[in-house]
Amino acid sequence: MSEKADKALEYYNKKDWEKAIDAFSSILETEGDKAEIYNNIGLCRANLGEDEKAEENYLKAIQLNPELVQIYINLSDIYYKQKRFGEGIEMLTRAINILPDNMVLRHYLARFYMEDAKLDLAIDELDKVLDAQPENYDAYYDLGRVYFELGVYDSAIEAFENVLELKSDNEWVYYYLGQAYEANDEIDKAISSYIRATAINFHFPPAFKKLGILFMARGEFEDALEYFEDYLKKDLAPEEEKNIKGLIERLKAKINK
Repeated sequence: MSEKADKALEYYNKKDWEKAIDAFSSILETEGDKAEIYNNIGLCRANLGEDEKAEENYLKAIQLNPELVQIYINLSDIYYKQKRFGEGIEMLTRAINILPDNMVLRHYLARFYMEDAKLDLAIDELDKVLDAQPENYDAYYDLGRVYFELGVYDSAIEAFENVLELKSDNEWVYYYLGQAYEANDEIDKAISSYIRATAINFHFPPAFKKLGILFMARGEFEDALEYFEDYLKKDLAPEEEKNIKGLIERLKAKINK
């Protein structure tokens, strides 16, 4: 690595983006166009919030080396943030035509399809990712979310349970699993999943509210009261806090009849 490159990376690692840009640009002036350098300049521009200039550099990098995966990932981040899902899908589809075995790009494409409400296409890409990477719990998580949106609750449950076989300490996965069980009318399993979510993270309001609602619907008012009182201790919006206090008073009245 040249002395100029060392200096550019030093500025980059220090997050001195302006000096890093100047240093990387100096490399281009003396050594000619290089995809990696344009990509690095793009990253600096993105960190400065200059997304348009970052995009220009990424596109230049792709022209120079269309097989450099990281450029597509960096450009995807801009398109995703700006909700330019159609452009992201088009760009990632071109990238996968060049690099068909890259599962990271396929997973990115699946997420763009999810955001663009092309859920069947998202499932196709996620299935390909999981065929190649059967322990990719992020892909199972996304697959569960897609099936839930489609109302295919058995498949959503299976996907979330696959996540938990690989990563069992995430309250959100238990929460979404609980939602899928609830939607599938498996209330005992839903309650069990929500309780696991609260066990992992006691400061996780959504699961406490769900438990309060489900126990109340079953007429188990004392359990409902317990979870609503725990929920009330969380950081709630004023209107929500007011509503829950009213609900708690009504539950106490039922219990004390």
